Amino acid sequence: MSVTSPIAPLHAATADLDPPLAAVDLTALRANAADLVRRAAGRPIRVASKSVRCRAVLEEVLGAGLTAVGGFAGLMSYSLSEAIWLVRQGARDVLLGYPSADRTALAELGGDPVLLGAITLMIDDVAQLDLVRAAVGSATVHPRVCLDVDASLRIGPVHLGVRRSPIRTPEQAAELAETAVARGFRVVGLMTYEAQIAGLPDTSLPVRLVKKASAREIGRRRGAVLDAVRAVTGPLEIVNSGGTGSIELSAAAPGVTEITAGSGLYVPTLFDGYRSFRPRPALYFALPILRRPASGMVTVFAGGYIASGPAGASRVPEPVWPKGLRLLGTEGAGEVQTPLAGAADLSIGDRVWFRHAKAGELCERFDRLYLVDGDGSRVAVPTYRGEGKCFG
Repeated sequence: MSVTSPIAPLHAATADLDPPLAAVDLTALRANAADLVRRAAGRPIRVASKSVRCRAVLEEVLGAGLTAVGGFAGLMSYSLSEAIWLVRQGARDVLLGYPSADRTALAELGGDPVLLGAITLMIDDVAQLDLVRAAVGSATVHPRVCLDVDASLRIGPVHLGVRRSPIRTPEQAAELAETAVARGFRVVGLMTYEAQIAGLPDTSLPVRLVKKASAREIGRRRGAVLDAVRAVTGPLEIVNSGGTGSIELSAAAPGVTEITAGSGLYVPTLFDGYRSFRPRPALYFALPILRRPASGMVTVFAGGYIASGPAGASRVPEPVWPKGLRLLGTEGAGEVQTPLAGAADLSIGDRVWFRHAKAGELCERFDRLYLVDGDGSRVAVPTYRGEGKCFG
């Protein structure tokens, strides 16, 4: 098959391999990384590890020490066990994006000064403080914590955004900070993740209006929350905000010290609907054709790599080469095979290239990624799964 598309370098570099396989276009990934830094306008970008799930790619962005280089600084981990593993690999600044109830990992954290200095826990409830203190076991240990403040937009009874933290007002945030300090925790940061801004495409006028309204609301409220918390704790090391889809708004927000992003490195299909930036897809996967069940149809091996979130068409993988292929509405992407319509001159043994709907989740399906450089060279690197790691 002749390939004349952005897939061509990946197709050529992996031609001797049998799919299924996943490959990363390093030229596109580096261009995306540079664009994230440009959009952040001087604010450091904390890399969301869940959106990458490959240590070699994290090192590509953050350097061999997994800590900071070229506009990127620190990691946002999705699991305490993962954070501990990353620190064991050299990382020295890991912020958990979510609270942890992993008592074993918390006990390990409490017993290691290196881990305590490198990892910041996320909290939004006094009960989490109780759980952490019980797991750590010693009142002389002072874990670093960051307050997660709800950044959703509420218009009357309507809730726009994700259901995360119950902490919303300056009074609630200050009260939690006071309790944490009184119980021997070091309150070093505050996070506001405005998912209704970062996670929604901006191609429609109503969505753009909602985003603007939400940015104004959280901007005002974040300032008041920061004032209330700083009155308790003094200066904060971390004021975290944003996501790939809202970097500019976070960069312009008073008080924000850093922005989190990760999906913008690989660029899954969920980012295809944004107008505010033009990223380049960098992560693809290829599946082999096994059958030709009817004229104009082929069936590929596997393919049911469904993304998390609300079930629907936006969460299924998209065939992107050869062009014109589409999933069947009656079958979709299957666990062991996926039929595709629109095939013309495709043969058994040929491959079809796809993109995933989300970013790092694809790495749970593959134990390695093939990193393809601009000169056509390739190197195989393990994903988290390939390193024997599964953090949930």
